[in-house]
Amino acid sequence: MLLPTLVTCLAGCAFLLSPVSEGCGPGRGYGKRRPPRKLVPLAYKQFSPNVAEKTLGASGRYEGKITRNSERFKELTPNYNPDIIFKDEENTGADRMMTQRCKDKLNSLAISVMNLWPGVRLRVTEGWDEDGHHSEESLHYEGRAVDITTSDRDRNKYAMLARLAVEAGFDWVYYESKAHIHCSVKSDHSVAAKSGGCFPGEALVTLESGGQKSISALRPGERVLASLGSDGSGELVYSEVLTFLDRDPATRKLFYTLQTESGARLSLTAAHLIFVSEGNCSEGAVPTRGALRTAYASDARPGQCVLVSEGDPGQRHREGRLSRITRVSLRERRGTFAPLTQQGTVVVDGVVASCYAVLDQHSLAHWAFSPLRLMHSWTGATGRHGDGIHWYSRLLHWLGRMLLDSRRLHPLGVAQDDR
Repeated sequence: MLLPTLVTCLAGCAFLLSPVSEGCGPGRGYGKRRPPRKLVPLAYKQFSPNVAEKTLGASGRYEGKITRNSERFKELTPNYNPDIIFKDEENTGADRMMTQRCKDKLNSLAISVMNLWPGVRLRVTEGWDEDGHHSEESLHYEGRAVDITTSDRDRNKYAMLARLAVEAGFDWVYYESKAHIHCSVKSDHSVAAKSGGCFPGEALVTLESGGQKSISALRPGERVLASLGSDGSGELVYSEVLTFLDRDPATRKLFYTLQTESGARLSLTAAHLIFVSEGNCSEGAVPTRGALRTAYASDARPGQCVLVSEGDPGQRHREGRLSRITRVSLRERRGTFAPLTQQGTVVVDGVVASCYAVLDQHSLAHWAFSPLRLMHSWTGATGRHGDGIHWYSRLLHWLGRMLLDSRRLHPLGVAQDDR
């Protein structure tokens, strides 16, 4: 089994690598807030950025056609966002298939479209192409490109739609035709600015004193509300913050916001783990054994239940209670913070969450961080670490890519270099 080997390697490497301190992958200045400006529509036949699509400054090189029978088909994920209309003229669901990066950008754009034009939705006319209808080396063959319009097919909106696509983070946008806008993204393998899972800076944690504090002001050594259970269930306790697995006050990232029937609202990045119900759930109930599993924030869906710590106003449960997700939305927010507690769980904005990300199972991630917790118990520290991704997380990410099946890792959650 590879995981015992992984943990053994980490136990030996932890002290050797403890002086290492790495900054955040994107480097200084990445993600700083741009000054407010008026959005300028793209002109017909204009593309942004002003370089060829398959160059490093845009969506990058073509990596090969993906078919349903190829090994790389697992890199594609279906998009069932109800706020997007998929034309799907082939009636195969192909237009819904795309890489995770493309999915995240498309979902963000869908929100911008509804905000700018109430009652109008984003429409995808072409997504992943498995039939060879596009030019040679088209990024449609890799699920990295979409052709889009608005649901009302008002061509007067398309110039601004192209600008919204740029603002949503597509790596290349082209006002290609009077009938549609073409958008594409970098390969998930080649995105340099990947990171693990985080909460936004204004998210609140509960201190042992009973007060609340923004996660951006939290410091190692403080004790915050967490859960004893490996699946998020069980008694709520106060657990010491050992370190931050990621900390970047300046960057702006896209967060998934889960709103529950109880009124709780938790925001976290795509690769972060959350505890959700496996099947049907009852609002306010205590979860039964085996009722919960971990899921990436990007996979959370309305109708599932998460664990909340709050009851009636002023009342805190002794253990988490189930509350149904009523809405999942995307929003850009400032700061990325990922505290690591002794328990490996943390209550943020009244919702019980895992401290971990990237790996698809909380218990395995908690085990993999055992050497770091052991190091802290022996020395009272976790090695020198400033802002950015913790050196130990980077080590785990590197070993995980070497030893684990890529399907166990979130495609947008591992820091890698451009190929």
